[in-house]
Parts: sequence; C-alpha cells; structure tokens
Amino acid sequence: MAFYRQVGSVPPKRHTQFRAPDGGLYSEELMGEEGFSSDSSLLYHRGIPSAIVDARPWELPDQTLTPNAPLVPRHLKLHDLFPGEEHKAVDAVTGRRLVLGNGDVRISYAVSSLPSPYYRNATGDECVYVERGSATVETVFGALQVGQGDYVVIPRTTTHRWVPTGSEPLRTYAIEATSHIAPPKRYLSKYGQFLEHAPFCERDLRTPTEPLLAEGTDVEVYVKHRGRGPGGLTGTIHVVPEHPFDVVGWDGCLYPYVFNIADYEPITGRVHQPPPVHQVFEGNNFVICNFVPRKVDYHPLAVPVPYYHSNVDSDEIMFYVDGDYEARKGSGIGKGSISVHPGGHSHGPQPGAVERSLGAEYFDELAVMVDTFRPLDLGEAGIAVDDGKYAWTWSGRGPSA
Repeated sequence: MAFYRQVGSVPPKRHTQFRAPDGGLYSEELMGEEGFSSDSSLLYHRGIPSAIVDARPWELPDQTLTPNAPLVPRHLKLHDLFPGEEHKAVDAVTGRRLVLGNGDVRISYAVSSLPSPYYRNATGDECVYVERGSATVETVFGALQVGQGDYVVIPRTTTHRWVPTGSEPLRTYAIEATSHIAPPKRYLSKYGQFLEHAPFCERDLRTPTEPLLAEGTDVEVYVKHRGRGPGGLTGTIHVVPEHPFDVVGWDGCLYPYVFNIADYEPITGRVHQPPPVHQVFEGNNFVICNFVPRKVDYHPLAVPVPYYHSNVDSDEIMFYVDGDYEARKGSGIGKGSISVHPGGHSHGPQPGAVERSLGAEYFDELAVMVDTFRPLDLGEAGIAVDDGKYAWTWSGRGPSA
C-alpha cells in the first residue's frame, strides 16, 4: 500500500539497536518488494524470524488445470461445491478448491468453519473476497476484523491465519497472484496517493492498529511456494521455535489491508461505460473489477446492459455475489454463479435482455470480475460444477438439438 503506517513500538532510527525491557535486542526484519526497490516495512521481532526447527512437505489441495477445450463459455455453480455440513470440517486455506487458473493467477473457493493453520503464500499476493460470514484474520502485522463484502489484500509472505467468527459459515473467494496486487496506477499520483477521480481512497481502507503478540513454541506454518508440483506450486510446513506473531512494532508502506465493496463509488455516464471504470485492483496480466448497485446510463436512448463484445485479449470471469444481474436473465445464472467468457468468444446480453433493460434507471447487482490476459484453465472445482448448458443459452439449442 502506498501510504506510511506505524503500529506498536519502533526505534527512532531504522537499522539501529532496539532493545527489549530485559536488555535483549529485537530482531529487525525488512519485508520489501522488488529487491529493495519498492514498498517495504520494517518489523521488530522478539525472536529470530528466520529460525526453523523442522520442515516437511505439505500436500496442497488439487492444483491440476485442464484446458477449456472445446472453447466455450461456461456457467460454474460455486454454491454446489460444499454441500450440507461439509463446511464444519473445512478451513479457509487448506479447504480451498481450485476453480480456474493460469500462470498468473488462481481463483479458488471455500466454505469453512474451522480456523486455518498459520499460512504464508510465497508465490504472490492474495486478494480474498468475503462473500458471506465473518472472521478475524490474524497476521504478523496485527489482526483484521473482516465480514461480508470485504476484500482482504495480503502481501506475499505475510504469515497469517483465518479464524471464522459468528454462526454463519465463512464463504471466501480467493484470488491468488504470482505477482503483487495493488490499486490501478491510473488512480494514483506518482507518489502513490489516491487521486480525486479514484472510486475509493485511503479513508476507505482498514489496516492493523496494534501488534498481535502471541506465545507458543514449535508452531507450524504452512508455506505455499514455487516448485515442480501441479501449477508450478509446492507446499512445505515449517516448524518455527517461537510463535510467528512476535512482532512488537512495525512501520512502512507494505502491510495487509481491507476494503469493503460497499465503499466503492461507481462511475456512471450518459451511455454505457466500459468495464475498466469498474476496476478496483490489478496484478500482472490480470485485473479485478466490481459491479455494484448504481444508477445506470441516462441518455434518452441509452441501452443500460452491455453491448456484445469479443474478448480479444482476455478471459472474463464474473462471480455473481448478490442482487439481480440484468444482462444474464434467462441463462440460469444466479447468486453464487461464475460465468466464464473466454477470449475468442463474443458475448453479451441474453436474448431479450436489451429490450427489458430499456428505461431502467438503477441496477441492483453485486459482482466481482477477474479479467486475465492469458487463457484460464479449469481447476477440479470448476469442472465439478460446470452446468454444461450455458454455452447454448444465446441460441436456445445445443449440439444434440
């Protein structure tokens, strides 16, 4: 994140002696991006952050990817993935099921009720959207209280865990990058401040406010990292001699934060606006957009639903969270659905949607979209909940008709 924060105790000058009340030195750790050339934070540990006493393999959830072939648009029904009481045996990290992925980004889904293990993603940043439920996200920087509609952005290598709270199962939509995830550059000044035309700003972000100090020995930390496994990933479990949440203070411009989708101010116009006006974050070779309840186009001859468009350079993945998505009526898509519109296929409103939308002044819809600039393959979860019918909904008949 672009703006400076200080939490807890730090010394007056960086890279100088900083001693505990008993006279011992705290261990200073620099957590930084792009090889000392981008945003960073300094964390002050009671223990030695590099210490481990054991390591063993962690068998990751199935990361197998299958090409979208033959090339067709698809409807994936996420709410079919965790039936009944299955969530009672699942956590938000090891319980993730892979829906879609490529070399730049992986999209997973979990419905969980158990606390996750301590976890660190060493391949890239994570942006986790909380569809339903609530949780405390405990991190080495401090705790974050999260709930419905929150995007939780967690920098690469941040040790953290998800602890569900309340009685409702926690439904999380995880977007895992192999790069960093940040607000779009066009929203920011050359020094990183949000500009006036940005649809959200620093006031909308929630960050840790105090250290989260914990005691413990021989604590397991699950690490996802690059390797020779499916999807180029491997897992390792490190056993650390002291609890990873031993940071007495930190300062800098790199830390986890939360942004709620309800705080996004939609950009509208007289005629239909293109998808980039809905963008909220970006990573390498992908963007994240959100479609929120909003007034729609106000030209007297406006067509409020999207025009048909060909995804020349991208796959478009829409997660329908809530509301009533006008352009997809009649397709079978509803809350908890994902539409997959691959590059090379022209798509747009369902038959009749254009006429039905004329004269509309407001759309009550909530959706999270990921556009990728390399093709996405199907994960095991995506294959499991593909309805097999969506591709034919524009024509009204399929290959067997």
